[in-house]
This record gives sequence, C-alpha cells and structure tokens, in this order.
Amino acid sequence: MMTEKEKCHKGLLYDANYDEELLRERAVCKDLCYEYNSLRPSMTAERTEIIRRLFGKTKCNFLIEQPFYYDYGYNIEIGENFYMNVNCVILDGAKITFGDNVFVAPNCGFYTAGHPLDAEKRNMGLEYAFPITVGNNVWIGANVSVLPGVSIGDDAVIGAGSVVTKNIPSGVLAAGNPCRVIRELTEEDKNKYRME
Repeated sequence: MMTEKEKCHKGLLYDANYDEELLRERAVCKDLCYEYNSLRPSMTAERTEIIRRLFGKTKCNFLIEQPFYYDYGYNIEIGENFYMNVNCVILDGAKITFGDNVFVAPNCGFYTAGHPLDAEKRNMGLEYAFPITVGNNVWIGANVSVLPGVSIGDDAVIGAGSVVTKNIPSGVLAAGNPCRVIRELTEEDKNKYRME
C-alpha cells in the first residue's frame, strides 16, 4: 500500500491534512522557515545554510529575500544566480525546479497543490500536487501566480499580475489572467535600455 507521500509524488489524490508524516515534515520546515525569516538580513551565511539544508538542490549563488514561505523545502531545486524577492510563497507538494539566472519579483506564488472540485473529497483533506518547471534566464514580474503542472520556457518574461495556468514557451513575453503569450522577444528588446 502506498504512503500518502508516495501518492503525492505520483500525482494522485493524497491526504495532506491528516497524514502524520506529511504534517511532521511541514512542521519541521515551518520552524526552519520561521528561523530563516527571523534572521537579520546581514546574516547571509546563516541564511544560506538554512536554504541548503531545506532545498532539494541548490547551486553556488542565490539570494532569497525575507520573508519567504514554503511547505516542505525538499521538493525545491534552484539553479545558479537564483534571486527571489520579498514575500514569495512556494507550495512544494510536488517538485518545483528553477533554472539558472531566474529572477522572481515580490509577492509571487508557485503552487503545486490543488484540491478536488468535489466538496466531499476536498473536505476529507485530499489534494493533488503537480510539478512546476521554470527554465533558464526567466524573469517573473511582481504578483505572479504559477499554478500546478505549469512549465515556463527558457528566456521567457512573465508580466506582473499574471496567473499562469498553462505552459509558456521559450523566448516570449507573456502576461494576463489567464497568462498568454503577448509576443516573441526580439533583438530590439536587447537594445531597448541603455547601459551608459
């Protein structure tokens, strides 16, 4: 018989509210999250050490601004030069993978968890979790929500306030609720802002 955690990782409905193993794991992570959010911003070594303990995978350079909230931690993988601004939420029942050079603006949410439409199942504490993947060189604007099962391609830009309900291809500007492709990014975009 499968555990609730195994059901979760297979994308099946699982008991998130009453399963002792998952409750215990979330409690450990929430304590560490509280500790992380309570550290002085200048305590970079201590902050880095907590993230490395919690996340499934990290690379050398990353910065996650406080406050930051998550469920389990071990389902989160971040690439090189990852930056997440303040007040972001990651509900990582399933794996969430961020590529290299990903910038996440304030107040964003990445939600692998969802609940059945059927009230009886939902009231039993059942939910599902589908993975989220964010490619390399992606910029996610402020107040973006990324929903279960979504992939965002390399070099994409997601406009502020978007609700990403479906996959977004590489190399595009996408925005809206629901988020949709506005246009491809072009050579002109590379030259839009001056460096001198």
